[in-house]
Amino acid sequence: MERLFVGLQYILPQHLISRLVGALTRVRWKPFKRAFIGWFSRHYGIDLGEAEISDPEAFSDFNEFFTRSLKAGTRPMPVDPDDMACPVDGVVSQAGPVQAGTLLQSKGHHYDLDGLLGGGVEGLKAGAVFATLYLAPSNYHRIHMPVAGRLTSMRYEPGRLFSVNDATARRVPGLFTRNERVACIFETDQGPLALVLVGALNVGNIETVWAGQVAPKRWSETQVTDYPSAGESAVRLERGDEMGRFNMGSTVIVVAPDSWSLAEHLAPGHPVRVGQILARPAPDQPRPSAVSPAQASPASAAR
Repeated sequence: MERLFVGLQYILPQHLISRLVGALTRVRWKPFKRAFIGWFSRHYGIDLGEAEISDPEAFSDFNEFFTRSLKAGTRPMPVDPDDMACPVDGVVSQAGPVQAGTLLQSKGHHYDLDGLLGGGVEGLKAGAVFATLYLAPSNYHRIHMPVAGRLTSMRYEPGRLFSVNDATARRVPGLFTRNERVACIFETDQGPLALVLVGALNVGNIETVWAGQVAPKRWSETQVTDYPSAGESAVRLERGDEMGRFNMGSTVIVVAPDSWSLAEHLAPGHPVRVGQILARPAPDQPRPSAVSPAQASPASAAR
């Protein structure tokens, strides 16, 4: 069955299906919206107790329900201001060092770092570390900054929309370099940081707080936007600030330089939540707060 499931995705009109699903999630006809939200909540066991809006009837459409914000204080940041926070709720797919310029996708499958980012990034080479974090449909779907940083570039790469679950990771070579994605590069006190938002089947959109909807297929070819260090176009985000969101489940890949050591609990299959410790400064590195103090955002992931 797994082979059939993956094989069908090679021939399905992935983008058409995803556009149709995206359109359905924005239907505002109350009977449809009510039935859609009700079925989804029962099927995935959604608890609105943490949500800023807890009444299902108050959402204008399914997409607003799916990308709901959380109450203030429900996702506190790490106590130590130097620690890197997990950017999403989800499950660890893979995590570890970047070896010979490649990241581990699944047993027997690796993919190229430069291919993922659409080019080399100085400081994200030998010794870099990564964490691939999968968001299931039941998860909270806003993405938050792991550390304070300034956006230097955003790269949109068109591509396929394979599912990003364990089955496709095992059977689709180079899955994360084949799928549509948005790679965001930040300058931080500990060096460059990449956050890659990977599209997937039924993902109706990928958005960032500074550019709005970036995918699906706003463009048919690679688009790179560079951002200045100052002025109205500069983008600076603090740890815990919202940086983007998904519609439906997908994956975020965090790539950081060797000045970070990944947290010990980041084993495949381990659940994670926004604000948990993702990494700490490597023992032989100076603490960022000792170099240039930065104000952490309020202890909340709700924006």
